[in-house]
Amino acid sequence: MSERDVKRIQVLAEVRSGQRTVVSAAAVLELGVRQTFRLLSRYEAGGAGALIHQARGRASNRQLSAGIREYAVELVRTKYADFGPTLATEILLEKHSITIGRETLRRWLMADGLWLSRKQRKTYHQPRLRRERFGELVQIDGSDHRWFEDRGEPCTLLVFIDDATSRLMQLRFVLSESTDSYLTAVHGYVLAFGCPVAFYSDKHVVFRVNKPNAVGGSGMTQLGRALAELNIEIICANSSQAKGRVERVNRTLQDRLVKELRLANICDISAGNVFLPAFMNQFNERFAIPSARPEDLHRPLSIPMEKLTDILCHREQRYVGSQLTLSYDRKRIILERNSLSEGLDGKYVDVYDFPDGRLEVRTKGLLLPYRVFSKDQRVSHTAIVENKRLGHALAVIKAQQDTSFTPKVNTNSQKLGYQKRGRNVYGPDYIEPGTLIADGPCRGQKVANDRNQIVEQQVELRDCSVQALEVQSQVPPLPYRVFEKDQKVPFAATAENKRLGQALAVAKRMQDLPLPPKVNTSQKLGYQKRGRQIYGPDYVPKIPVKSAKESPTPSPVEQTG
Repeated sequence: MSERDVKRIQVLAEVRSGQRTVVSAAAVLELGVRQTFRLLSRYEAGGAGALIHQARGRASNRQLSAGIREYAVELVRTKYADFGPTLATEILLEKHSITIGRETLRRWLMADGLWLSRKQRKTYHQPRLRRERFGELVQIDGSDHRWFEDRGEPCTLLVFIDDATSRLMQLRFVLSESTDSYLTAVHGYVLAFGCPVAFYSDKHVVFRVNKPNAVGGSGMTQLGRALAELNIEIICANSSQAKGRVERVNRTLQDRLVKELRLANICDISAGNVFLPAFMNQFNERFAIPSARPEDLHRPLSIPMEKLTDILCHREQRYVGSQLTLSYDRKRIILERNSLSEGLDGKYVDVYDFPDGRLEVRTKGLLLPYRVFSKDQRVSHTAIVENKRLGHALAVIKAQQDTSFTPKVNTNSQKLGYQKRGRNVYGPDYIEPGTLIADGPCRGQKVANDRNQIVEQQVELRDCSVQALEVQSQVPPLPYRVFEKDQKVPFAATAENKRLGQALAVAKRMQDLPLPPKVNTSQKLGYQKRGRQIYGPDYVPKIPVKSAKESPTPSPVEQTG
């Protein structure tokens, strides 16, 4: 029985005992007076049980039959076991013509144990205790964020944090989370603290080979090879929650470090890396805790600095061809011919690619001189870029597109050395270009070109009225006459928006004329058509012959004949 039913029983009992009127009960129950009388009659006839809704406990009149439910659930169980309720509803309608609501099918599947709710699917991670000694496990990760807000470009912060003490061991701003950036960070770490027991990271391709059955390679990444030579173990976590210490400090740094950089007005990576050591000291004083055991498991370096630089770099072997050439990073490396390189054709050499951009080719520890022929000057077409390096790759592509230019293509005339010259018109009145004009209104000016045009003679037509035009210049007014090209609005003329109404009115008036406008041709120049005249030594003018009655006197031609 619901709270509404209990309230109705109490109020109707007060009405029946005379403590409340029916009108007052209707106001309390928020019902009409007539409905309150109906409920009171049912209460007096059947007691409190009569106030319960009569449809309670009965099946809905709109429910689907049991056969449809069994058929739909069986289809999902046998054919669409891994389908969610939404997709299964669409497939049942499309392939089996079964119309079922999404939530109805969800309830059916949950009742039969074929679907779990989001709350039931929630997993819980078992907490892991801290390591007991400093330097035993160092968690590393990269955080891509707008560290300089709108003052600079987004970048990645590499974070090294000790698991036992929550102490920040290394912070470094880099363009992206790449092998070169981690090699540089590890170089700074081992110089400052020594070699830890292990690094704890995610499954990024910088740390592990995601294809264990790869045909090429040694089954180890460049960073993994360098850490193996330094006797440092690399462990990859199965989830981000497993390395939650570095994930949580990333969230803290995205709040505190961003504001500290804003207060210091730092806008780029180089200035940020200078600022980070002081920030790390303040952060560790506030948040670092002592380890459970006082031992420090960092091992001091036992190799010279030159050897450390050779370890923390890209190092690969390349095959030398018969022409003493090898390929590396879309470049063709040509070895200089000397006593060392003469016998290297058909053998392998070591290529050292350092994070600072240096490239060395060695054989048995000896440097080989070379020159580089670049095959490509851009990011390789359809290159596979990881998600963590996508921002940096797009920035490189954008810079290449901004610096590219369209090559100038010379025509055949330009290839042959042709130079365009003005048209030369020579005649009795020809004046050499540059000659000063002695007389006339343009006296003292120079002839501009072979057509005898005057320099800087700015001729301007001003529309003084509809019928009158005036030609103005720096010299006295020039005489002119107007040659009318057409008597109507030009066909397909371009009219401005403000003049469109006027142009349409002119065109409408011309269209309303009873006759088409007369188009003058030679009449514009005053030409009068005359008959064809032929003059020559035998020319005889034609005289009209008159009848005998009109002219009895013979003509001179007749007398001559």
